[in-house]
Amino acid sequence: MRISELSRRSGVPVPTIKFYVREGLLPAGRLTSPNQASYGEGHERRLRLIRALLDVGKLPLSAIGEVLRVMEDPAQPVHKVLGAAAARLDAPPADEAGPELRAAREEVAELVERRGWCSEPGSAGAESLAEVLVALRRAGHGAFIDLLDAYADAAEQVARVDLGYVRARVAREDLVESVVVGTVLGEAMFGALRRLAHAEASERAYGEEARGGGAPAGGAAGA
Repeated sequence: MRISELSRRSGVPVPTIKFYVREGLLPAGRLTSPNQASYGEGHERRLRLIRALLDVGKLPLSAIGEVLRVMEDPAQPVHKVLGAAAARLDAPPADEAGPELRAAREEVAELVERRGWCSEPGSAGAESLAEVLVALRRAGHGAFIDLLDAYADAAEQVARVDLGYVRARVAREDLVESVVVGTVLGEAMFGALRRLAHAEASERAYGEEARGGGAPAGGAAGA
């Protein structure tokens, strides 16, 4: 197909497609004449992946480029691809590690050891979690950290579901793409589901009270 058709089918403007090609995010089309190139379904699929990572996953183009380069390297094990995608979701570590962050890192290390997780010290995920623990304490909600293992239980269940989807892929191209999509877009999907569940739980617990119907669910009226 021509670039105009690729643009129509993918919903990505022609100038943007050309920019992605120049930046190495999208392979160039096959030249059919000095001024014309032909594109295939693989280009359309790659464009949809780029836009999903950009619009839903909120990854910058530089991070998307890094993930795609790992995806395209047949020498990279699948778990390395997963790690590359996951690392792009985490905030960069703080420049200076004060006492709060050092203590939080120790807590994260203890959590990883307690649960028997395979995680290298200083990994992007561990650093990101340590930063969250520091932020919770600074905000006066350090007691929230007592729920860490409960959240870890839920995270393990979600991870098993994610990998179950990945294992259903057969071709390597499908496999590595599903890893990236499951990591980046799965994160966005889980966050949206959590917000929906919060709204439902809040309605059940406090909706009646807000409407003037009495004490919250589970509480004693008049207490």
